[in-house]
Formats: sequence, structure tokens, C-alpha cells
Amino acid sequence: MKRVTLFGATGSVGQSAIDLIARDLDAYDVVALTGGRNLVQLATDAVRLRADLAVTCYPECYDALKQLLAGTGVAVAAGPDAIAEAAARPVDWALSAIIGAAGLVPGLVALEHGTTLALANKESLVTAGPLLMAKAQSHGATVLPVDSEHSAVFQALVGEDMAAVERVIITASGGAFRDWPVAKLAKATLAEASCHPNWNMGQRITIDSASMFNKGMELIETKEFFGVDPDMIEVLVHRESLIHALVGFNDGALMAHVGPPDMRHAIGYALHWPDRRALPVERLDLAKIGALTFEAPDQSRYPALALAQRVMQTGGLAGAVFNAAKERALDGFIAGQIGFMDMSRIVEATLDTMTASAGLQNVPITLDTVLQTDRLARIRAAEAISQLG
Repeated sequence: MKRVTLFGATGSVGQSAIDLIARDLDAYDVVALTGGRNLVQLATDAVRLRADLAVTCYPECYDALKQLLAGTGVAVAAGPDAIAEAAARPVDWALSAIIGAAGLVPGLVALEHGTTLALANKESLVTAGPLLMAKAQSHGATVLPVDSEHSAVFQALVGEDMAAVERVIITASGGAFRDWPVAKLAKATLAEASCHPNWNMGQRITIDSASMFNKGMELIETKEFFGVDPDMIEVLVHRESLIHALVGFNDGALMAHVGPPDMRHAIGYALHWPDRRALPVERLDLAKIGALTFEAPDQSRYPALALAQRVMQTGGLAGAVFNAAKERALDGFIAGQIGFMDMSRIVEATLDTMTASAGLQNVPITLDTVLQTDRLARIRAAEAISQLG
């Protein structure tokens, strides 16, 4: 029986993982589930999966969660420290699906205990990739990618020599505004940015897809996870979202991972790794699909991609600045403080300010320096939002 913990259980990735685990409950011992304010979902899943512990990241939600789980035998805790304590509980496999920089600490704690970490939290690699991968190596732990693109690259590299890799191509749907005139993007509304053409995801990641900030994050993730040079990483707009990534080799061959736009594919691969097992996902009918399309991303439509390239070239703590500024800018857009295209301007301004003053390349990457940089970048981004307003 595999012992598992799910961080971010109430989000779309967490729910997809629960769908897989619930199909074969006798194979899993669910140690802990964590979530946010969706307490009914968290409590329902904790009972359904017979979890030992349910944790909400919000201390003020403790009493409500406690009441929902009264008499079930599921222990209850709340707050960031409680999530870190849950990460310290011995398990074989942990899913890191917390959104934002809050996912970094529990991931690091889990790795310190030798846990196999299935990583869906982009921010961990973007803000502290060298720290995370070094932690895994020093504790004999394994990090497995759960983003569909990085899972695709990971699978395409099985049995291959990294020295033979010439390029890595990750694909993007193009998001909600892929066919909009660029001049119209400045007036895009929150509701329009919150509708993805292919994937069913939460609001924040859907907006990040429309701006392609998510793809910028994935560029940085690719560099950190696979250790490839930034110049080897490419993005293609692939509207069908069926090819998730391609790896190009020095003999001219391209290895592509093709599958339905269903997160259970990447989650299931990580859950069963190193085995490949049957999954309840659609089987593609390529004859019915007929054609697959690809196009280069329009840099004027997606300035986040150039910013991500800048972050990779800068190195050091630039990723922590990029992520924090992106999160704060997204908050501003959701709150109606700034427009859709202003988000990239906020991130660029924050990078400009902090690159000039903070010596991002020369500061050691530790948990403390990452968190300090994160806090400062949010302050600088808020100042930029205020000045833009």
C-alpha cells in the first residue's frame, strides 16, 4: 500500500489526483490532504479517502473544518505551520499542487524526508529551482514533473542521453485571446480572461494562460528541472493541446508526447512511476482529429515569454522576483486595479528595479533569501501598480 499526501487537494490538479486514487482506495493510505477555503470539498474528500489528517492553510477556518469533520476520525489542523508539519509525516509519494509560492516550504520539507515529490507547483522551481533539486539529491528523494509539458519532456527522455538533446519544445494553447487583435487586449475583461478554450482549470491559471505567464513559468521550470540551456528551449502555439512537448535530438529526430488535454495523464504517470498503468483518459482518434497545427508565438501578444527568457539569462533570484511580481500583478488585474496588458509591465518594472539594486545574481539561493526576495518583490510590484494607476 502506497502512503500518499496531497497538498492543494481542492484545486483542479488535486481533484484529478483524487479521482485516480479513489478508483483504487485499497492501494493507497492517504496520510494528509490540504486545501484552502473550500472546506466542504476538503472535508468530503478527507472522509472519502479515509485520510488521517485534513489541513486548511487558513487558521481562521480551523473551527469550521473541525465541525465538518466531527466524529469522522479525521484529525484537523490549520495554518502554514500545520501544512509544513503534514509534509514531515512519512509518505511514499506527495503531490505538490498548492498554487503560488506557498507551495515551496512543504515541498522542501517533504524532500527532506526522502519523499517522492510529484511537482505541479510551478513556483517551487521558478523561485528556487537549484535549492529544490539540491535538496532532493542530498536526501535521496525524487522529483517527478506533473505539469503536462514537463511530464511529456520527462517521458520523451526515458532511455535517452541528455548530451544528445538539441532542443526542448513546450507547447501552448494560446489561451483565451489567441485570436484577438493585439490592440484589443488592453481592454480585455476579467470574465473574458477567465475562459480557457481547451482546459478546465482554476481562474488564476486560466488568466496566466491567456497572458502566457504560465508558459513563461514553464520555460524557467524546463531549465531548472532538466538542466538545459535557455537557448535550447522553445515555445510553439498548438491550438489542439494534444502534443504537450517535443524533444529534438542531434540526429534531427523529434520525440513528441501526444495525449488528450487531461491532467490525469501526467498525474497518473507520476503516481505509478516507474511503471506505466492504465488510466481512465480519452483514447485519441487521430483520423478523426485529422490535423495538428503549430505557430510561433506573437511576442507582442505574449510579452511574458521575453521576460521569462530574461529571467533565465539573469539567473540567481530573478525567478523569485518574476513569480512574486506576476502574482501581485495578477491580484491587481483580478481586483480591477490594472488592465490585462499592464501585468507584464508590472513584472518588467519590478525586474528592472530589483535587478539594478538587489544583486540578484550574486545572492545565495536559500529558503530565507527566496522568501525575503519574494516579500520585497511584492512590495515593489505593488508600488508599480500604484504608480500605473
